[in-house]
Amino acid sequence: MAGPGTFQGGTWISRFTHHHVVVFLLTFFSYSLLHASRKTFSNVKVSISSQWTPTFLNKTAVKLEPVELWDSSHLFPNAEEATLFLGTLDTIFLFSYAVGLFISGIIGDRFNMRWVLSFGMCSSAVVEFCFGTLTEWLHFYNKWFYCSLWILNGLLQSTGWPCVVAVMGNWFGKAGRGVIFGLWSACASVGNILGACLASSVLQYGYEYAFLLTASVQFAGGIVIFFGLLISPEEIGLPGVEEEESSEDDPCRPLINNTDSEDHEPNYSIQEVSTIHQPKAISFYQACCLPGVMLYSLAYACLKLVNYSFFFWLPFYLSNNFRWKEAEADKLSIWYDVGGIVGGTLQGFISDMLQKRAPVLAGSLLLAIGSLVGYSRSPNNKTVNALLMTVTGFFIGGPSNMISAAISADLGHQELVQGSSEALATVTGIVDGTGSIGAAMGQFLVSLIQDNLGWMWVFYFFILMVSSLSHFSKESDLERSQGLGYGKEPVTVENQH
Repeated sequence: MAGPGTFQGGTWISRFTHHHVVVFLLTFFSYSLLHASRKTFSNVKVSISSQWTPTFLNKTAVKLEPVELWDSSHLFPNAEEATLFLGTLDTIFLFSYAVGLFISGIIGDRFNMRWVLSFGMCSSAVVEFCFGTLTEWLHFYNKWFYCSLWILNGLLQSTGWPCVVAVMGNWFGKAGRGVIFGLWSACASVGNILGACLASSVLQYGYEYAFLLTASVQFAGGIVIFFGLLISPEEIGLPGVEEEESSEDDPCRPLINNTDSEDHEPNYSIQEVSTIHQPKAISFYQACCLPGVMLYSLAYACLKLVNYSFFFWLPFYLSNNFRWKEAEADKLSIWYDVGGIVGGTLQGFISDMLQKRAPVLAGSLLLAIGSLVGYSRSPNNKTVNALLMTVTGFFIGGPSNMISAAISADLGHQELVQGSSEALATVTGIVDGTGSIGAAMGQFLVSLIQDNLGWMWVFYFFILMVSSLSHFSKESDLERSQGLGYGKEPVTVENQH
Protein backbone atom coordinates (compact mmCIF):
# COMPACT_ATOMS: atom_id res chain seq x y z
CA MET A 1 0.00 0.00 0.00
CA ALA A 2 1.41 3.35 -0.97
CA GLY A 3 2.39 5.63 1.87
CA PRO A 4 1.90 9.39 2.07
CA GLY A 5 5.39 10.13 0.87
CA THR A 6 5.45 7.90 -2.20
CA PHE A 7 3.45 10.16 -4.55
CA GLN A 8 1.11 7.21 -5.15
CA GLY A 9 3.65 4.94 -6.71
CA GLY A 10 6.82 7.00 -6.64
CA THR A 11 7.30 6.81 -10.41
CA TRP A 12 5.18 9.75 -11.53
CA ILE A 13 8.22 11.61 -12.90
CA SER A 14 9.27 8.65 -15.02
CA ARG A 15 5.95 8.81 -16.91
CA PHE A 16 6.70 12.29 -18.29
CA THR A 17 7.67 12.65 -21.93
CA HIS A 18 8.91 15.59 -23.95
CA HIS A 19 5.26 16.22 -24.81
CA HIS A 20 4.57 16.94 -21.12
CA VAL A 21 7.41 19.48 -21.08
CA VAL A 22 6.13 21.19 -24.24
CA VAL A 23 2.57 21.37 -22.87
CA PHE A 24 3.87 22.79 -19.57
CA LEU A 25 5.85 25.52 -21.35
CA LEU A 26 3.21 26.41 -23.93
CA THR A 27 0.40 26.77 -21.38
CA PHE A 28 2.75 28.59 -18.98
CA PHE A 29 3.80 31.24 -21.47
CA SER A 30 0.38 31.56 -23.11
CA TYR A 31 -1.14 32.71 -19.84
CA SER A 32 1.97 34.75 -19.05
CA LEU A 33 1.38 36.73 -22.26
CA LEU A 34 -2.26 37.35 -21.31
CA HIS A 35 -1.17 38.63 -17.91
CA ALA A 36 1.60 40.71 -19.50
CA SER A 37 -0.98 42.74 -21.42
CA ARG A 38 -2.85 43.52 -18.18
CA LYS A 39 0.39 44.64 -16.55
CA THR A 40 1.21 46.79 -19.56
CA PHE A 41 -2.00 48.73 -19.08
CA SER A 42 -1.11 49.31 -15.41
CA ASN A 43 2.41 50.45 -16.27
CA VAL A 44 1.34 53.08 -18.83
CA LYS A 45 -1.51 54.64 -16.87
CA VAL A 46 0.48 57.77 -16.11
CA SER A 47 1.26 58.30 -19.79
CA ILE A 48 -2.34 57.65 -20.81
CA SER A 49 -3.63 60.03 -18.18
CA SER A 50 -1.28 62.76 -19.46
CA GLN A 51 -2.37 62.20 -23.04
CA TRP A 52 -6.05 62.40 -22.12
CA THR A 53 -5.71 65.80 -20.44
CA PRO A 54 -5.16 69.26 -22.00
CA THR A 55 -1.63 70.26 -22.90
CA PHE A 56 -1.50 73.21 -20.51
CA LEU A 57 -1.83 70.66 -17.65
CA ASN A 58 0.73 68.34 -19.20
CA LYS A 59 4.20 69.88 -19.42
CA THR A 60 5.66 66.87 -21.25
CA ALA A 61 3.09 66.84 -24.06
CA VAL A 62 4.01 67.94 -27.56
CA LYS A 63 2.53 71.32 -28.41
CA LEU A 64 0.23 70.99 -31.39
CA GLU A 65 -1.46 73.76 -33.32
CA PRO A 66 -4.09 75.05 -33.10
CA VAL A 67 -4.00 74.64 -29.32
CA GLU A 68 -7.71 75.35 -28.80
CA LEU A 69 -8.78 72.65 -31.23
CA TRP A 70 -6.36 70.08 -29.83
CA ASP A 71 -7.27 70.72 -26.19
CA SER A 72 -10.97 70.45 -26.94
CA SER A 73 -10.46 66.89 -28.25
CA HIS A 74 -9.18 65.57 -24.94
CA LEU A 75 -11.36 63.39 -22.75
CA PHE A 76 -10.93 65.00 -19.35
CA PRO A 77 -10.33 68.49 -17.98
CA ASN A 78 -7.75 67.31 -15.43
CA ALA A 79 -5.58 64.35 -14.50
CA GLU A 80 -7.73 63.40 -11.47
CA GLU A 81 -10.75 62.62 -13.63
CA ALA A 82 -8.57 60.74 -16.10
CA THR A 83 -7.13 58.60 -13.30
CA LEU A 84 -10.63 57.92 -11.97
CA PHE A 85 -11.71 56.72 -15.41
CA LEU A 86 -8.68 54.43 -15.63
CA GLY A 87 -9.73 52.89 -12.31
CA THR A 88 -13.23 52.45 -13.70
CA LEU A 89 -11.73 50.58 -16.66
CA ASP A 90 -10.00 48.21 -14.20
CA THR A 91 -13.32 47.44 -12.52
CA ILE A 92 -15.09 47.01 -15.87
CA PHE A 93 -12.39 44.62 -17.02
CA LEU A 94 -12.55 42.49 -13.86
CA PHE A 95 -16.33 42.16 -13.93
CA SER A 96 -16.43 41.29 -17.64
CA TYR A 97 -13.52 38.89 -17.07
CA ALA A 98 -15.45 37.21 -14.25
CA VAL A 99 -18.59 36.82 -16.36
CA GLY A 100 -16.50 35.55 -19.26
CA LEU A 101 -14.89 32.85 -17.12
CA PHE A 102 -18.26 31.18 -16.51
CA ILE A 103 -18.95 31.20 -20.25
CA SER A 104 -15.43 30.26 -21.38
CA GLY A 105 -15.33 27.21 -19.12
CA ILE A 106 -18.48 25.84 -20.76
CA ILE A 107 -17.16 26.64 -24.25
CA GLY A 108 -13.80 25.04 -23.49
CA ASP A 109 -15.44 21.74 -22.55
CA ARG A 110 -17.52 21.68 -25.75
CA PHE A 111 -15.00 22.82 -28.36
CA ASN A 112 -11.34 22.16 -29.04
CA MET A 113 -9.51 24.03 -26.29
CA ARG A 114 -6.58 24.74 -28.59
CA TRP A 115 -8.88 26.70 -30.88
CA VAL A 116 -10.58 28.49 -28.00
CA LEU A 117 -7.28 29.51 -26.38
CA SER A 118 -5.70 30.59 -29.66
CA PHE A 119 -8.78 32.60 -30.64
CA GLY A 120 -8.87 34.31 -27.24
CA MET A 121 -5.19 35.29 -27.38
CA CYS A 122 -5.24 36.57 -30.97
CA SER A 123 -8.54 38.44 -30.74
CA SER A 124 -7.57 39.97 -27.39
CA ALA A 125 -4.33 41.17 -28.98
CA VAL A 126 -6.32 42.87 -31.75
CA VAL A 127 -8.56 44.59 -29.18
CA GLU A 128 -5.54 45.81 -27.20
CA PHE A 129 -3.98 47.16 -30.41
CA CYS A 130 -7.17 49.07 -31.20
CA PHE A 131 -7.46 50.33 -27.61
CA GLY A 132 -3.95 51.64 -27.06
CA THR A 133 -2.32 52.01 -30.48
CA LEU A 134 -4.89 52.62 -33.20
CA THR A 135 -6.88 55.19 -31.21
CA GLU A 136 -3.70 57.14 -30.48
CA TRP A 137 -2.51 57.03 -34.07
CA LEU A 138 -5.91 58.30 -35.23
CA HIS A 139 -6.22 60.72 -32.27
CA PHE A 140 -9.63 59.23 -31.54
CA TYR A 141 -10.61 59.53 -27.86
CA ASN A 142 -14.03 58.36 -26.71
CA LYS A 143 -15.05 57.06 -23.27
CA TRP A 144 -17.74 54.69 -24.50
CA PHE A 145 -15.45 53.26 -27.16
CA TYR A 146 -12.76 52.60 -24.57
CA CYS A 147 -15.29 50.97 -22.21
CA SER A 148 -16.67 48.78 -24.98
CA LEU A 149 -13.22 47.61 -26.02
CA TRP A 150 -12.19 46.83 -22.44
CA ILE A 151 -15.38 44.86 -21.76
CA LEU A 152 -14.67 42.87 -24.92
CA ASN A 153 -11.05 42.40 -23.84
CA GLY A 154 -12.16 41.01 -20.47
CA LEU A 155 -14.46 38.51 -22.15
CA LEU A 156 -11.77 37.41 -24.62
CA GLN A 157 -9.03 37.11 -21.99
CA SER A 158 -11.30 34.90 -19.89
CA THR A 159 -10.74 32.08 -22.38
CA GLY A 160 -7.20 31.69 -21.08
CA TRP A 161 -7.29 30.32 -17.55
CA PRO A 162 -10.01 27.61 -17.89
CA CYS A 163 -8.35 26.26 -21.03
CA VAL A 164 -4.75 26.18 -19.77
CA VAL A 165 -5.75 24.58 -16.46
CA ALA A 166 -7.88 22.01 -18.30
CA VAL A 167 -5.04 21.15 -20.68
CA MET A 168 -2.60 20.82 -17.78
CA GLY A 169 -5.13 18.65 -15.94
CA ASN A 170 -5.40 16.40 -18.98
CA TRP A 171 -1.65 15.81 -19.04
CA PHE A 172 -0.72 15.72 -15.34
CA GLY A 173 -2.49 13.38 -12.94
CA LYS A 174 -3.09 13.90 -9.26
CA ALA A 175 0.22 12.18 -8.40
CA GLY A 176 2.62 15.12 -8.22
CA ARG A 177 -0.05 17.58 -9.36
CA GLY A 178 0.42 19.81 -6.31
CA VAL A 179 4.08 20.63 -6.87
CA ILE A 180 3.74 20.75 -10.69
CA PHE A 181 0.76 23.09 -10.60
CA GLY A 182 2.33 25.10 -7.80
CA LEU A 183 5.36 25.79 -9.97
CA TRP A 184 3.25 26.26 -13.10
CA SER A 185 0.92 28.78 -11.43
CA ALA A 186 3.87 31.19 -11.30
CA CYS A 187 2.89 32.03 -14.91
CA ALA A 188 0.86 35.04 -13.74
CA SER A 189 3.81 36.50 -11.83
CA VAL A 190 6.16 35.86 -14.76
CA GLY A 191 3.61 37.60 -17.01
CA ASN A 192 3.63 40.63 -14.72
CA ILE A 193 7.41 40.87 -14.98
CA LEU A 194 7.34 40.31 -18.74
CA GLY A 195 4.69 42.98 -19.23
CA ALA A 196 6.69 45.49 -17.21
CA CYS A 197 9.84 44.78 -19.25
CA LEU A 198 8.08 45.02 -22.62
CA ALA A 199 6.30 48.24 -21.73
CA SER A 200 9.35 49.96 -20.25
CA SER A 201 11.51 49.08 -23.27
CA VAL A 202 9.46 51.21 -25.68
CA LEU A 203 7.57 53.60 -23.42
CA GLN A 204 9.97 56.42 -24.29
CA TYR A 205 8.50 56.45 -27.82
CA GLY A 206 4.92 56.67 -26.55
CA TYR A 207 2.48 54.46 -24.68
CA GLU A 208 0.92 53.33 -27.97
CA TYR A 209 4.11 51.39 -28.78
CA ALA A 210 3.88 49.55 -25.46
CA PHE A 211 0.46 48.26 -26.52
CA LEU A 212 1.74 47.54 -30.01
CA LEU A 213 4.66 45.43 -28.77
CA THR A 214 2.65 43.50 -26.18
CA ALA A 215 -0.22 42.85 -28.60
CA SER A 216 2.19 41.65 -31.30
CA VAL A 217 3.91 39.19 -28.96
CA GLN A 218 0.56 37.95 -27.66
CA PHE A 219 -0.80 37.49 -31.20
CA ALA A 220 2.31 35.52 -32.18
CA GLY A 221 1.85 33.38 -29.05
CA GLY A 222 -1.72 32.61 -30.10
CA ILE A 223 -0.47 31.38 -33.50
CA VAL A 224 2.07 29.11 -31.80
CA ILE A 225 -0.65 27.70 -29.54
CA PHE A 226 -2.89 26.96 -32.53
CA PHE A 227 -0.23 24.88 -34.29
CA GLY A 228 1.74 23.49 -31.35
CA LEU A 229 -0.49 22.71 -28.35
CA LEU A 230 -1.77 19.18 -27.72
CA ILE A 231 -4.80 19.34 -25.45
CA SER A 232 -4.60 15.72 -24.24
CA PRO A 233 -2.31 12.67 -24.45
CA GLU A 234 -5.00 10.80 -26.38
CA GLU A 235 -4.33 13.04 -29.41
CA ILE A 236 -1.02 11.27 -29.99
CA GLY A 237 -2.03 7.83 -28.75
CA LEU A 238 -0.72 8.11 -25.19
CA PRO A 239 -2.88 6.91 -22.27
CA GLY A 240 -4.84 9.58 -20.42
CA VAL A 241 -4.18 10.44 -16.79
CA GLU A 242 -7.35 8.64 -15.66
CA GLU A 243 -6.27 5.41 -17.38
CA GLU A 244 -2.78 5.64 -15.85
CA GLU A 245 -4.15 6.18 -12.37
CA SER A 246 -6.94 3.61 -12.46
CA SER A 247 -4.58 0.75 -11.53
CA GLU A 248 -2.83 2.83 -8.85
CA ASP A 249 -5.96 4.02 -7.09
CA ASP A 250 -7.20 0.57 -6.04
CA PRO A 251 -4.52 -0.08 -3.37
CA CYS A 252 -5.20 3.32 -1.85
CA ARG A 253 -8.93 2.80 -1.37
CA PRO A 254 -10.40 1.18 1.72
CA LEU A 255 -11.53 -2.39 1.18
CA ILE A 256 -15.08 -2.68 -0.11
CA ASN A 257 -17.09 -5.78 0.71
CA ASN A 258 -18.59 -7.94 -2.00
CA THR A 259 -22.10 -6.77 -1.31
CA ASP A 260 -21.24 -3.16 -1.99
CA SER A 261 -19.38 -4.10 -5.13
CA GLU A 262 -22.30 -6.04 -6.46
CA ASP A 263 -24.65 -3.16 -5.72
CA HIS A 264 -22.62 -0.88 -7.97
CA GLU A 265 -21.84 -3.43 -10.67
CA PRO A 266 -25.09 -2.93 -12.66
CA ASN A 267 -24.36 0.79 -13.05
CA TYR A 268 -21.40 0.14 -15.32
CA SER A 269 -22.79 -0.78 -18.72
CA ILE A 270 -21.06 -1.08 -22.07
CA GLN A 271 -22.55 2.26 -23.07
CA GLU A 272 -21.04 3.94 -20.04
CA VAL A 273 -17.61 2.48 -20.75
CA SER A 274 -17.79 3.82 -24.29
CA THR A 275 -18.75 7.19 -22.87
CA ILE A 276 -15.32 7.39 -21.25
CA HIS A 277 -13.72 7.17 -24.67
CA GLN A 278 -16.22 9.66 -26.10
CA PRO A 279 -16.74 12.06 -23.18
CA LYS A 280 -19.71 14.35 -23.08
CA ALA A 281 -19.49 17.72 -21.36
CA ILE A 282 -21.58 18.11 -18.20
CA SER A 283 -23.92 21.03 -17.74
CA PHE A 284 -23.13 24.19 -15.80
CA TYR A 285 -25.63 23.16 -13.10
CA GLN A 286 -24.07 19.71 -12.76
CA ALA A 287 -20.63 21.27 -12.41
CA CYS A 288 -21.90 23.58 -9.65
CA CYS A 289 -23.40 20.57 -7.83
CA LEU A 290 -20.14 18.64 -7.78
CA PRO A 291 -18.74 18.26 -4.22
CA GLY A 292 -16.43 21.08 -3.29
CA VAL A 293 -16.98 23.29 -6.35
CA MET A 294 -19.16 25.96 -4.74
CA LEU A 295 -17.30 25.72 -1.42
CA TYR A 296 -13.96 26.38 -3.04
CA SER A 297 -15.46 28.99 -5.38
CA LEU A 298 -16.74 31.07 -2.45
CA ALA A 299 -13.48 30.57 -0.58
CA TYR A 300 -11.50 31.67 -3.61
CA ALA A 301 -13.67 34.79 -3.91
CA CYS A 302 -12.48 35.89 -0.45
CA LEU A 303 -8.89 34.84 -1.08
CA LYS A 304 -8.58 36.38 -4.55
CA LEU A 305 -10.04 39.62 -3.18
CA VAL A 306 -7.09 39.86 -0.78
CA ASN A 307 -4.53 38.59 -3.29
CA TYR A 308 -5.56 40.97 -6.09
CA SER A 309 -5.81 43.88 -3.65
CA PHE A 310 -2.14 43.38 -2.88
CA PHE A 311 -1.44 43.16 -6.63
CA PHE A 312 -3.22 46.44 -7.46
CA TRP A 313 -2.65 48.48 -4.30
CA LEU A 314 0.69 47.40 -2.81
CA PRO A 315 2.94 49.85 -4.73
CA PHE A 316 0.51 52.70 -4.00
CA TYR A 317 0.38 51.71 -0.32
CA LEU A 318 4.17 51.72 -0.02
CA SER A 319 4.45 55.14 -1.65
CA ASN A 320 1.51 56.62 0.23
CA ASN A 321 2.20 55.18 3.67
CA PHE A 322 6.02 55.25 3.83
CA ARG A 323 6.65 58.10 1.36
CA TRP A 324 9.00 55.95 -0.70
CA LYS A 325 9.67 56.76 -4.34
CA GLU A 326 7.29 55.18 -6.82
CA ALA A 327 10.08 53.30 -8.64
CA GLU A 328 11.37 51.87 -5.36
CA ALA A 329 7.87 50.84 -4.31
CA ASP A 330 7.33 49.07 -7.65
CA LYS A 331 10.53 47.06 -7.27
CA LEU A 332 9.84 46.23 -3.63
CA SER A 333 6.35 44.92 -4.39
CA ILE A 334 7.89 42.09 -6.44
CA TRP A 335 8.70 40.28 -3.20
CA TYR A 336 5.02 39.57 -2.68
CA ASP A 337 4.97 37.65 -5.98
CA VAL A 338 8.15 35.84 -5.00
CA GLY A 339 6.51 34.67 -1.78
CA GLY A 340 3.46 33.48 -3.72
CA ILE A 341 5.59 31.48 -6.18
CA VAL A 342 7.56 29.76 -3.41
CA GLY A 343 4.43 29.25 -1.32
CA GLY A 344 2.41 27.67 -4.13
CA THR A 345 5.23 25.31 -5.09
CA LEU A 346 6.20 24.25 -1.56
CA GLN A 347 2.63 23.86 -0.31
CA GLY A 348 1.76 21.86 -3.42
CA PHE A 349 4.74 19.59 -2.74
CA ILE A 350 3.66 19.02 0.85
CA SER A 351 0.08 18.30 -0.21
CA ASP A 352 1.39 15.70 -2.67
CA MET A 353 3.41 14.06 0.09
CA LEU A 354 0.36 13.94 2.39
CA GLN A 355 -2.00 13.12 -0.52
CA LYS A 356 -4.29 15.74 0.98
CA ARG A 357 -4.74 19.40 0.05
CA ALA A 358 -7.03 20.39 2.93
CA PRO A 359 -4.64 20.32 5.94
CA VAL A 360 -1.96 22.27 4.04
CA LEU A 361 -4.48 24.86 2.87
CA ALA A 362 -6.01 25.22 6.33
CA GLY A 363 -2.64 25.66 8.04
CA SER A 364 -1.51 28.26 5.52
CA LEU A 365 -4.70 30.30 5.91
CA LEU A 366 -4.38 30.32 9.69
CA LEU A 367 -0.77 31.53 9.43
CA ALA A 368 -1.88 34.11 6.84
CA ILE A 369 -3.86 35.89 9.57
CA GLY A 370 -0.70 36.30 11.62
CA SER A 371 1.31 37.44 8.61
CA LEU A 372 -1.30 40.12 7.82
CA VAL A 373 -1.17 41.37 11.41
CA GLY A 374 2.61 41.50 11.25
CA TYR A 375 2.78 43.25 7.89
CA SER A 376 0.21 45.86 8.90
CA ARG A 377 2.64 46.90 11.64
CA SER A 378 5.76 46.88 9.49
CA PRO A 379 8.27 49.61 10.40
CA ASN A 380 9.58 52.16 7.93
CA ASN A 381 12.39 49.86 6.89
CA LYS A 382 12.65 48.41 3.38
CA THR A 383 14.47 45.23 4.39
CA VAL A 384 12.00 44.35 7.15
CA ASN A 385 9.07 45.31 4.93
CA ALA A 386 10.32 43.10 2.08
CA LEU A 387 10.75 40.17 4.47
CA LEU A 388 7.26 40.54 5.94
CA MET A 389 5.86 41.05 2.43
CA THR A 390 7.44 37.80 1.24
CA VAL A 391 5.99 35.89 4.19
CA THR A 392 2.56 37.39 3.53
CA GLY A 393 2.78 36.42 -0.13
CA PHE A 394 3.82 32.90 0.88
CA PHE A 395 0.72 32.33 3.03
CA ILE A 396 -1.80 34.20 0.83
CA GLY A 397 -0.49 33.85 -2.72
CA GLY A 398 0.42 30.20 -2.13
CA PRO A 399 -3.12 29.03 -1.21
CA SER A 400 -4.55 31.24 -3.96
CA ASN A 401 -2.38 29.51 -6.55
CA MET A 402 -3.27 26.11 -5.12
CA ILE A 403 -7.04 26.66 -5.33
CA SER A 404 -6.99 28.22 -8.80
CA ALA A 405 -4.76 25.52 -10.32
CA ALA A 406 -4.18 22.20 -8.51
CA ILE A 407 -7.47 22.03 -6.60
CA SER A 408 -9.48 23.15 -9.64
CA ALA A 409 -7.85 20.31 -11.59
CA ASP A 410 -8.66 17.90 -8.74
CA LEU A 411 -12.29 18.96 -8.67
CA GLY A 412 -12.62 18.66 -12.46
CA HIS A 413 -11.16 15.16 -12.44
CA GLN A 414 -12.92 13.74 -9.40
CA GLU A 415 -14.46 10.30 -9.78
CA LEU A 416 -18.02 11.58 -9.63
CA VAL A 417 -17.65 12.78 -13.22
CA GLN A 418 -16.06 9.67 -14.66
CA GLY A 419 -19.15 9.11 -16.79
CA SER A 420 -18.87 12.67 -18.13
CA SER A 421 -15.23 13.58 -17.78
CA GLU A 422 -15.29 16.77 -19.86
CA ALA A 423 -15.80 18.97 -16.81
CA LEU A 424 -12.43 20.48 -16.02
CA ALA A 425 -12.72 23.75 -17.96
CA THR A 426 -16.27 24.32 -16.69
CA VAL A 427 -15.23 23.73 -13.07
CA THR A 428 -12.15 25.95 -13.45
CA GLY A 429 -14.29 28.70 -14.96
CA ILE A 430 -16.73 28.52 -12.03
CA VAL A 431 -13.97 28.66 -9.40
CA ASP A 432 -11.96 31.45 -11.03
CA GLY A 433 -15.05 33.35 -12.18
CA THR A 434 -16.42 33.50 -8.64
CA GLY A 435 -12.99 34.53 -7.42
CA SER A 436 -12.79 37.31 -10.00
CA ILE A 437 -16.15 38.69 -8.89
CA GLY A 438 -14.76 38.89 -5.36
CA ALA A 439 -11.59 40.56 -6.67
CA ALA A 440 -13.60 43.13 -8.63
CA MET A 441 -15.72 44.02 -5.61
CA GLY A 442 -12.59 44.18 -3.49
CA GLN A 443 -10.98 46.94 -5.55
CA PHE A 444 -13.95 49.20 -4.87
CA LEU A 445 -14.13 48.26 -1.17
CA VAL A 446 -10.41 48.80 -0.59
CA SER A 447 -10.58 52.27 -2.13
CA LEU A 448 -13.66 53.12 -0.07
CA ILE A 449 -12.18 51.88 3.22
CA GLN A 450 -8.83 53.54 2.63
CA ASP A 451 -10.36 56.92 1.81
CA ASN A 452 -12.65 56.94 4.85
CA LEU A 453 -10.86 54.95 7.55
CA GLY A 454 -7.21 54.58 6.58
CA TRP A 455 -4.85 51.77 5.67
CA MET A 456 -5.02 49.97 9.02
CA TRP A 457 -8.72 49.29 8.47
CA VAL A 458 -7.89 47.91 5.04
CA PHE A 459 -5.72 45.31 6.74
CA TYR A 460 -8.51 44.60 9.23
CA PHE A 461 -10.74 43.96 6.23
CA PHE A 462 -8.17 41.55 4.77
CA ILE A 463 -7.92 39.72 8.09
CA LEU A 464 -11.71 39.42 8.19
CA MET A 465 -11.76 37.91 4.69
CA VAL A 466 -9.08 35.34 5.54
CA SER A 467 -10.71 34.58 8.91
CA SER A 468 -13.97 33.82 7.10
CA LEU A 469 -12.18 30.80 5.66
CA SER A 470 -11.64 29.30 9.11
CA HIS A 471 -13.94 26.40 8.23
CA PHE A 472 -11.06 25.05 6.15
CA SER A 473 -9.47 23.97 9.42
CA LYS A 474 -12.15 21.28 9.69
CA GLU A 475 -10.32 18.55 7.86
CA SER A 476 -13.20 16.08 7.82
CA ASP A 477 -15.54 18.54 6.10
CA LEU A 478 -12.90 19.47 3.57
CA GLU A 479 -11.94 15.94 2.66
CA ARG A 480 -15.58 15.09 2.02
CA SER A 481 -16.09 18.15 -0.14
CA GLN A 482 -12.91 18.56 -2.14
CA GLY A 483 -13.37 15.36 -4.14
CA LEU A 484 -9.70 14.61 -4.65
CA GLY A 485 -10.44 10.95 -5.21
CA TYR A 486 -8.30 9.66 -2.33
CA GLY A 487 -10.13 6.83 -0.65
CA LYS A 488 -13.35 7.43 -2.55
CA GLU A 489 -15.59 4.93 -4.25
CA PRO A 490 -16.22 5.64 -7.94
CA VAL A 491 -19.69 6.84 -8.77
CA THR A 492 -20.97 8.09 -12.10
CA VAL A 493 -22.76 11.37 -12.69
CA GLU A 494 -25.91 9.41 -13.40
CA ASN A 495 -25.69 7.75 -10.00
CA GLN A 496 -25.26 11.07 -8.26
CA HIS A 497 -28.34 12.66 -9.77
